[in-house]
Amino acid sequence: MVPPSSFSSLLALPALAFLSLSANALPQARKASSPASLKLAVRVNSYGIKNIAAADRARFRTLQAGGSSSINASNAGTIYTADIGVGSPATSYTLLLDTGSSNTWIGADKAYQKTSTSKDTGGQFYITYGDQSYASGEEYTDTVTLNSDLVIDSQSIGVATDSTGLNGLDGLLGLGPVDLTEGTVSNANTVPTVTDNLYTQGTISTEVLGVFFAPVSSDDSSGELTFGGYDASKVTGSISYVPITSTSPASAYWGIDQSISYGTTTILSTTAGIVDTGTTLILIASDAFEKYQSATGGTLDAATGLLQITSDQYAQLSSLYFTAGGVTYELTANGQIWPRSLNSAIGGTTDGIYLVVANSESASGSGLDFTNGYCFLERFYSVYDTSNSRVGFATTEYTHATTN
Repeated sequence: MVPPSSFSSLLALPALAFLSLSANALPQARKASSPASLKLAVRVNSYGIKNIAAADRARFRTLQAGGSSSINASNAGTIYTADIGVGSPATSYTLLLDTGSSNTWIGADKAYQKTSTSKDTGGQFYITYGDQSYASGEEYTDTVTLNSDLVIDSQSIGVATDSTGLNGLDGLLGLGPVDLTEGTVSNANTVPTVTDNLYTQGTISTEVLGVFFAPVSSDDSSGELTFGGYDASKVTGSISYVPITSTSPASAYWGIDQSISYGTTTILSTTAGIVDTGTTLILIASDAFEKYQSATGGTLDAATGLLQITSDQYAQLSSLYFTAGGVTYELTANGQIWPRSLNSAIGGTTDGIYLVVANSESASGSGLDFTNGYCFLERFYSVYDTSNSRVGFATTEYTHATTN
């Protein structure tokens, strides 16, 4: 749980895919008896920092300190966005998506258009970010439309009158646990998230979010969010679940207990960390990273902030094994390298081979010792189950892809 004085930190963003989804505004929701999915399209953004490891570490430090971390559009090579409707008739706003924060707010670029469904709650929201940017304004409730099957009545949203850091986008769609909203609105302890309200209003039958990403380097680099369950057509096996960890601060997020081995060598014993769509890389504690670097022979590349290996070292690269809830997930050698077709996006050389496992620069035992970011999640389907306080994973057709 985040203390009242803590606010979301706007820091780092995944540097692989720009995911956009279209939402058509309708006056009321269909009561869904099955999960409702949103198709996502992928494109690489044209601006952002090159050193994604530094950006991810900045986000990691904020999360480790017990705050919630949002995404800074000016600090990322690529971003996840959703075009959602607010009001009736709806106005479309382009928002960042993030499972590491939970407030939904608009007004950073396009002005809020009030309609008959708009209601000022009398509360003020104020969210500060680790790079000294911020958002503040009035808290409203209004109709929010994700698509024709996902319409929310009286969703709590912030309407910013002052904000920085979103670089032309309109705000943020928070998909994290509700406790991360604590202390962000003056007249409320917490505010219900989008997923909370979809469930309580009967639009979805269980408070579950399924996330599917295909590697940007694949022939069909697409994605999908599924509210109310998961898409069985996207997985190649059953979903295996692990409970939310009891270890703080990881327990405040989508935190799990997990161990990591490189080949047959354990580099990180079972410890707490998080699963996060807002982090690009796979971050591990500094002592685990030293073991990984020694085993792979990688050298730190100053331009990208990533370990670089030779072709011969890549040929000898062993799989990484992530064990959570008694189930082991294999991240192959190809899954451990940055897509070579995107090397220029991170300041790398055309023929360079860069590893996506990076140093958190924090020793293990902190209560948040790893982050399974986008480079892990593009190889495994993930499920965020609020109803049962657990996270699930499953293999997909891309788990053993060799397209990077």
